[in-house]
Amino acid sequence: MELEAIVSLNRTECAVQCNSKKKILEIISHIAASNNDSIDESAVLTSLLNRERMGSTGIGNGIALPHGRLPNLEKVMAIVVTCTPAINFDALDNQPVDIFFALLVPEEQTEGHLQTLASVAGKLSNKDTVKAIRRATTSDDIIAALCE
Repeated sequence: MELEAIVSLNRTECAVQCNSKKKILEIISHIAASNNDSIDESAVLTSLLNRERMGSTGIGNGIALPHGRLPNLEKVMAIVVTCTPAINFDALDNQPVDIFFALLVPEEQTEGHLQTLASVAGKLSNKDTVKAIRRATTSDDIIAALCE
């Protein structure tokens, strides 16, 4: 799946002030719910927190890929947030995280979910893309870096 199909300006936030794992997941949940009438903010948060309990989605290099499934969602949705300062997210490399690429997928889409996660992880393994996201001062800059 092409990232252009799942990211959008109204679900991207740059340099959010945050100080905890729970708070960033709350911010992501709020952004998701405020941009889709068919999903509930608390359901998004619950889904993301349940996934984090299974193991951190912090993949290293200051990047996390929180994700969850939602019953009322019709198509994959991405929420992209950078935060300042970077926060402890129990990442695999024990480094703080400042780039969050959250994925919400329809409950029944298991295979598509894994392919989309792999695609996102591949894009975020590109050092130039990550540098561009970290240099971003606007949501437009983040989208441009991801969709380049």
